[in-house]
Amino acid sequence: MKALLKEYFTGCLTIPNLLSVIRILLIPVFAVLFNNGDYLWAVIVLAISGLTDFFDGKIARKFNQISALGKLLDPIADKLSQITIAIMFYIAFKGSSDETVKAFSWIFLIFLIKEAVMVVGGAIMIMFGLKPVAAEMPGKIATFAFYTIMCVIMAFGPDIGILGSVYTLSATVMLILVGISVVLTLVAFFSYVPGVLQQIKEKKNS
Repeated sequence: MKALLKEYFTGCLTIPNLLSVIRILLIPVFAVLFNNGDYLWAVIVLAISGLTDFFDGKIARKFNQISALGKLLDPIADKLSQITIAIMFYIAFKGSSDETVKAFSWIFLIFLIKEAVMVVGGAIMIMFGLKPVAAEMPGKIATFAFYTIMCVIMAFGPDIGILGSVYTLSATVMLILVGISVVLTLVAFFSYVPGVLQQIKEKKNS
């Protein structure tokens, strides 16, 4: 355990890691703005968060600042962001004036449960001296789809769409988009299982 912690904090003072910390700090800011109905500012904060996510990886690779802590902070920031977005959307659509949207607000809880399991599971793995499995292509695709679809909903969704005066998504179209994101999220979740099982097997044999 001590060796693992030493590995995480060796060479951790880097710009990419700072950007990941900033992204984590922006999460409650987004939540407060969204909860107060300041959807435009919430989108701006989410966009800034997305930029930090984009640049931390670019900088880490370009300047060889990839670190063990960075590999941990980046997915944590992603998961906490997605958990917060899922909670905010669930609350918003639970009180929607559209009965269809209101009836299917529970669908956002799937994102919440998946990310919560990933965060708790990752913490347990670290406690037992294992490394959380890095995101593979299914995870990256699911994350991209999640943010893209959530941004579309924040722009054109019923009740909360900041561009709703220009165009508003029908409840059916919105739920289809969310459904696609849910399917990709579940595929990504199960894609982590082989890596986790492999580490457990190697741990037992060592």
